[in-house]
Amino acid sequence: MKNCIRGFIVFSALACAVSLSAQTADEIVQKYLEAIGGKSAISQVKSLSMETAVQIMGNDAPSKTVILDGVGYRTDTEFNGVKLVQCYTETGGWMVNPMTGSTDPAAMPEDQYKLGKAQIYIGGALYDYAARGGKVELLSKETNAYKIKLTSKDNVDAIYVIDPTTYLVKSVISKGKMQDQDVEITSSFSDYRKTDVGYLLPYSIDLDLGGQFSLSIAVKKVELNKTIDPAIFAMPKSASPPSSAPPSNSGNPKQ
Repeated sequence: MKNCIRGFIVFSALACAVSLSAQTADEIVQKYLEAIGGKSAISQVKSLSMETAVQIMGNDAPSKTVILDGVGYRTDTEFNGVKLVQCYTETGGWMVNPMTGSTDPAAMPEDQYKLGKAQIYIGGALYDYAARGGKVELLSKETNAYKIKLTSKDNVDAIYVIDPTTYLVKSVISKGKMQDQDVEITSSFSDYRKTDVGYLLPYSIDLDLGGQFSLSIAVKKVELNKTIDPAIFAMPKSASPPSSAPPSNSGNPKQ
């Protein structure tokens, strides 16, 4: 009897291992999408508005984020009396960062834009990734996580760490720059909550830039499908032209 029980346990373990190994990267991504509500729930969200509290260097900074699906993503943050803006669209990005010495809007560096442009899509970078020219690869299957590498059509890589029990994304690891130095950026997600349409969102986000800088984001309020004017994603005309544009004769100082 003991041999039979032992044999059954071994068989069950092998069957489980075969089942895990049979899962492809795409199947794991599909289970992730189902875990956050499925395509039926995600497709109901055309716009997303969030109010958040950002902890930066021990200081609270209120922030508002607006996403109009496939059109634009914009975050406005008040920090130490100044306003910071990050904005992405299908064609480019711009920002306002007084910490660089200028309060004028400026075109976003190309590498930063490519790294964050997928934020304009409700559902994130893994949603319809193939239709947008991306591909996924299963890097590893560990007891506490699947690691999926997403490569965008711009050849930007990001590693998604997915919980094998809930199939929710625990963290995303990517490469970026800080003060002209290459750093590993880790975004960690937790406290997932369901919206009215069944779409799950993380209410707690921790961002680490290679140990040099970190911040925490707590979501305070979420509103779905508010009317959003696409004009808010356009870079103000007072901004300097991108570096690739011809020199202006307006006499404006260079950014």
